[in-house]
Amino acid sequence: MSIKVEIWGDYACFSRPELKVERVSYEIMPPSAARGIIEAICWKPAIRWVIDEIQVCSPIRYENIRRNEVNSKASVKKQYIAASTDRAQRASLILKNVRYVVTAHFEMTNKAKERDNEGKFADMVKRRLRSGQYYHKPCLGVREFPAEVRLIENGKEAPQPILESRSLGLMLYDIDYVKNNDDEVTAFNPTFFMAEMENGVIDLRNVKVMR
Repeated sequence: MSIKVEIWGDYACFSRPELKVERVSYEIMPPSAARGIIEAICWKPAIRWVIDEIQVCSPIRYENIRRNEVNSKASVKKQYIAASTDRAQRASLILKNVRYVVTAHFEMTNKAKERDNEGKFADMVKRRLRSGQYYHKPCLGVREFPAEVRLIENGKEAPQPILESRSLGLMLYDIDYVKNNDDEVTAFNPTFFMAEMENGVIDLRNVKVMR
């Protein structure tokens, strides 16, 4: 079952993993970020979302900002960060006024139960998109940049992709999580692909994924 959604926002930051200190965004939304936004609206163990196509509908524009971050993560024992020395201000190269049209489909997983079927989940995701429901607020890379999402249905007008073609280089495709018999994540393996934009469209249906 395939859906098409429009995703937009004032700012976005899809951080390149090879740059560790200062955040630099990819030029476009990577497939893993698109999948994360759709899963924020409708995620179930019985289905797995696959991104088929990303259309870039606004010119790619960057902006430099400085953001307050912390140098360590909160743990169970340390649920807050009090020391001023643990805080840091870092530069970020982010995207401004982004708009995408994402085409995606879901596949049934081995966790699907006897009563689960494609029609059931197709109705569920459309209903949640129409009513603006989500499990957690979808974001454009980082939580302070919220994403707006709407379902594009038959007969509804969709924004057109930009008439620009370029090679976007090596880009994160997704992350494969390795789990044990208790369904706990024990490791993760990032996968990449060579991104090519043709007239504003990144076709992911036959992409070659690299580890």
